[in-house]
Amino acid sequence: MWIAKCRFLLFIAPFLFPITAFSLPSQIDPPGEKMVLVSPVEHAWGAYDANGTLIRSGLASAGADWCQDMGSQCHTVTGRYRVRSLGGPGCVSPSFPMPNGGAPMPYCMYFTPYQALHGSYELAHANISHGCVRMRVADAKWLRYHFVTIGTLVVIEPY
Repeated sequence: MWIAKCRFLLFIAPFLFPITAFSLPSQIDPPGEKMVLVSPVEHAWGAYDANGTLIRSGLASAGADWCQDMGSQCHTVTGRYRVRSLGGPGCVSPSFPMPNGGAPMPYCMYFTPYQALHGSYELAHANISHGCVRMRVADAKWLRYHFVTIGTLVVIEPY
Protein backbone atom coordinates (compact mmCIF):
# COMPACT_ATOMS: atom_id res chain seq x y z
CA MET A 1 0.00 0.00 0.00
CA TRP A 2 2.77 2.46 0.94
CA ILE A 3 4.61 1.80 -2.35
CA ALA A 4 1.44 2.47 -4.34
CA LYS A 5 0.95 5.76 -2.47
CA CYS A 6 4.57 6.74 -3.10
CA ARG A 7 4.24 5.98 -6.81
CA PHE A 8 1.08 8.08 -6.94
CA LEU A 9 2.81 10.98 -5.17
CA LEU A 10 5.81 10.76 -7.49
CA PHE A 11 3.42 10.93 -10.44
CA ILE A 12 1.20 13.73 -9.11
CA ALA A 13 3.83 15.85 -7.28
CA PRO A 14 5.14 17.64 -10.40
CA PHE A 15 1.60 18.78 -11.16
CA LEU A 16 0.94 20.00 -7.62
CA PHE A 17 4.38 21.47 -7.06
CA PRO A 18 5.91 22.31 -10.44
CA ILE A 19 9.66 22.82 -10.51
CA THR A 20 10.43 26.44 -11.26
CA ALA A 21 13.72 28.04 -12.13
CA PHE A 22 14.20 30.07 -8.98
CA SER A 23 17.94 29.59 -9.46
CA LEU A 24 18.16 32.00 -12.41
CA PRO A 25 18.58 35.67 -11.55
CA SER A 26 15.60 37.94 -12.13
CA GLN A 27 17.98 40.58 -13.51
CA ILE A 28 21.27 40.22 -15.43
CA ASP A 29 23.61 42.75 -17.03
CA PRO A 30 21.63 44.17 -19.96
CA PRO A 31 22.53 42.11 -23.02
CA GLY A 32 21.21 44.82 -25.38
CA GLU A 33 18.94 42.27 -27.10
CA LYS A 34 16.52 39.57 -26.03
CA MET A 35 18.14 36.23 -25.25
CA VAL A 36 17.52 32.71 -24.00
CA LEU A 37 19.90 31.63 -21.25
CA VAL A 38 20.36 27.92 -20.45
CA SER A 39 22.12 26.68 -17.32
CA PRO A 40 23.01 22.96 -17.45
CA VAL A 41 24.12 23.22 -13.81
CA GLU A 42 20.82 24.68 -12.57
CA HIS A 43 18.72 22.66 -15.06
CA ALA A 44 16.96 25.86 -16.04
CA TRP A 45 16.27 28.16 -18.99
CA GLY A 46 15.31 31.81 -18.90
CA ALA A 47 14.02 34.32 -21.45
CA TYR A 48 15.54 37.76 -20.84
CA ASP A 49 14.59 41.03 -22.49
CA ALA A 50 17.14 43.52 -23.85
CA ASN A 51 17.31 45.23 -20.43
CA GLY A 52 18.28 41.95 -18.74
CA THR A 53 14.93 41.35 -17.04
CA LEU A 54 13.77 37.74 -16.71
CA ILE A 55 10.46 37.39 -18.57
CA ARG A 56 9.84 33.66 -18.13
CA SER A 57 11.83 30.62 -16.99
CA GLY A 58 11.49 26.91 -16.46
CA LEU A 59 13.02 23.48 -16.15
CA ALA A 60 15.61 22.45 -18.76
CA SER A 61 17.47 19.21 -19.41
CA ALA A 62 20.69 19.67 -21.37
CA GLY A 63 23.01 17.04 -22.84
CA ALA A 64 24.04 14.09 -20.69
CA ASP A 65 27.52 13.26 -19.42
CA TRP A 66 27.31 9.92 -21.24
CA CYS A 67 25.04 8.55 -23.96
CA GLN A 68 25.18 4.77 -24.05
CA ASP A 69 23.88 4.48 -27.62
CA MET A 70 26.57 6.89 -28.86
CA GLY A 71 29.32 5.54 -26.63
CA SER A 72 30.41 9.07 -25.77
CA GLN A 73 29.69 12.24 -23.88
CA CYS A 74 26.82 14.22 -25.38
CA HIS A 75 26.92 17.60 -23.65
CA THR A 76 25.12 20.56 -25.14
CA VAL A 77 27.67 22.90 -26.71
CA THR A 78 28.45 25.88 -24.48
CA GLY A 79 28.78 29.47 -25.63
CA ARG A 80 26.81 32.04 -27.60
CA TYR A 81 24.66 31.03 -30.59
CA ARG A 82 21.84 32.36 -32.73
CA VAL A 83 18.58 30.62 -33.53
CA ARG A 84 18.89 29.47 -37.13
CA SER A 85 15.61 27.64 -37.76
CA LEU A 86 12.17 27.23 -36.20
CA GLY A 87 9.77 24.30 -36.21
CA GLY A 88 6.23 23.63 -35.09
CA PRO A 89 4.46 20.95 -33.08
CA GLY A 90 5.42 18.20 -35.54
CA CYS A 91 9.18 18.72 -35.35
CA VAL A 92 11.09 15.42 -35.01
CA SER A 93 14.73 14.46 -34.54
CA PRO A 94 16.57 13.50 -37.71
CA SER A 95 19.04 11.42 -35.64
CA PHE A 96 17.46 9.94 -32.51
CA PRO A 97 16.59 7.30 -31.68
CA MET A 98 19.49 5.90 -33.62
CA PRO A 99 19.82 5.10 -36.45
CA ASN A 100 16.79 6.66 -38.17
CA GLY A 101 15.51 9.40 -35.87
CA GLY A 102 11.87 10.28 -35.36
CA ALA A 103 11.82 11.29 -31.69
CA PRO A 104 9.32 14.10 -31.07
CA MET A 105 10.89 17.55 -30.66
CA PRO A 106 7.83 19.83 -30.59
CA TYR A 107 8.47 23.53 -31.27
CA CYS A 108 12.15 22.99 -32.10
CA MET A 109 14.41 26.04 -32.30
CA TYR A 110 17.81 25.04 -33.70
CA PHE A 111 20.78 27.09 -32.53
CA THR A 112 23.43 24.85 -34.18
CA PRO A 113 23.02 22.46 -37.11
CA TYR A 114 22.50 19.57 -34.66
CA GLN A 115 21.23 21.02 -31.37
CA ALA A 116 17.96 22.74 -30.54
CA LEU A 117 15.77 24.05 -27.78
CA HIS A 118 12.56 21.98 -27.89
CA GLY A 119 9.64 20.62 -25.96
CA SER A 120 9.74 17.15 -24.47
CA TYR A 121 7.51 14.75 -22.59
CA GLU A 122 10.67 13.15 -21.15
CA LEU A 123 12.02 15.77 -18.80
CA ALA A 124 13.93 15.56 -15.55
CA HIS A 125 15.79 17.81 -13.16
CA ALA A 126 18.96 16.39 -14.72
CA ASN A 127 20.91 16.51 -17.99
CA ILE A 128 19.54 13.55 -19.94
CA SER A 129 19.42 14.52 -23.61
CA HIS A 130 21.66 13.69 -26.58
CA GLY A 131 22.70 17.36 -26.72
CA CYS A 132 19.51 19.31 -27.28
CA VAL A 133 17.93 21.40 -24.54
CA ARG A 134 14.64 19.83 -23.48
CA MET A 135 11.92 21.80 -21.74
CA ARG A 136 8.22 21.46 -21.03
CA VAL A 137 6.19 21.45 -24.23
CA ALA A 138 4.14 24.47 -23.09
CA ASP A 139 7.37 26.41 -22.43
CA ALA A 140 8.80 25.52 -25.84
CA LYS A 141 5.55 26.59 -27.49
CA TRP A 142 5.63 29.92 -25.65
CA LEU A 143 9.27 30.53 -26.60
CA ARG A 144 8.66 29.55 -30.22
CA TYR A 145 5.60 31.74 -30.77
CA HIS A 146 6.05 34.60 -28.29
CA PHE A 147 9.77 35.21 -27.84
CA VAL A 148 12.23 33.52 -30.21
CA THR A 149 12.77 34.60 -33.82
CA ILE A 150 15.48 33.71 -36.31
CA GLY A 151 18.64 35.31 -34.93
CA THR A 152 17.62 35.34 -31.24
CA LEU A 153 20.68 34.98 -29.00
CA VAL A 154 20.99 31.66 -27.13
CA VAL A 155 23.61 31.43 -24.39
CA ILE A 156 24.49 27.99 -23.01
CA GLU A 157 26.44 28.32 -19.76
CA PRO A 158 29.26 25.89 -18.88
CA TYR A 159 28.58 22.62 -17.08
